[in-house]
Amino acid sequence: MVVRETCADIWNVLHPIVMAKPQKEDWLEIAEHFYKSCNFPNCLGAIDGKHIRIKKPAGSGSQFFNYKKYFSLVLLAVCDSNYRFRYIDVGSYGSSSDSAVLGHSAFGRMLLNNELDLPPPQTLPGTTSPPMPFVFVGDEAFALMEHLMRPYSSRGLSIARRVFNYRLTRARQVVECSFGILVNKWRFLHTPIHLQLDTAIAAVKAACVLHNFVRERDGFNFEDSLSHCLENTHPCGVRGSTHSAAVREHLTAFFMSPHGALPWQLEAI
Repeated sequence: MVVRETCADIWNVLHPIVMAKPQKEDWLEIAEHFYKSCNFPNCLGAIDGKHIRIKKPAGSGSQFFNYKKYFSLVLLAVCDSNYRFRYIDVGSYGSSSDSAVLGHSAFGRMLLNNELDLPPPQTLPGTTSPPMPFVFVGDEAFALMEHLMRPYSSRGLSIARRVFNYRLTRARQVVECSFGILVNKWRFLHTPIHLQLDTAIAAVKAACVLHNFVRERDGFNFEDSLSHCLENTHPCGVRGSTHSAAVREHLTAFFMSPHGALPWQLEAI
């Protein structure tokens, strides 16, 4: 009870301070920093889901049993380029895919219903082309959406599409590093959590807001962020709309243009 109440208080006190809902001005600042650090324009955050090992919840059957053959709950996170969590969703079944977790999360519903107060479309740097929407970046487990970019599937890719995948991966890696910092700072995440389910969820949420609190005050040791014990959630086949595919193609063309190309990107692929 002490652990559960303490974690709940940590979340209730710190959440509005270090993980408040971004406003339009905050999103623009996030996007500016993303472009400077990751060279991905109009990017508002990197999104990913990770398995948190837990003991089997009583009466849960196989709902929390994941494809890696252990029991887990899913931590879905949206991170900025400063390795801070902007949104988290904790507690989905370990058997769920990233796309399903996103669809059932509060963030996913706000994204679909245009309730995130996102900035209006903006032209890409150095261009006069039609304004492009601001986007989040994720891996192949997510569906392609107007405001969510995923990589092209890996078969028979042109050079331009391989460059897009490389550039998206560079931006998406910030969420991987954020998980690494989280796990290496809060060591209970290295092993299965032997707590009741609601207490385990409270502990993970408390660790996430403490992560932001420490990140803003003390920074982090980058070498400690290069590895972590959280498993990726299971990918599934998802497709996007024609409009979202057009947004991705436009970004692909930008990355090959004089305004958007990086000197080393062809060597990197």
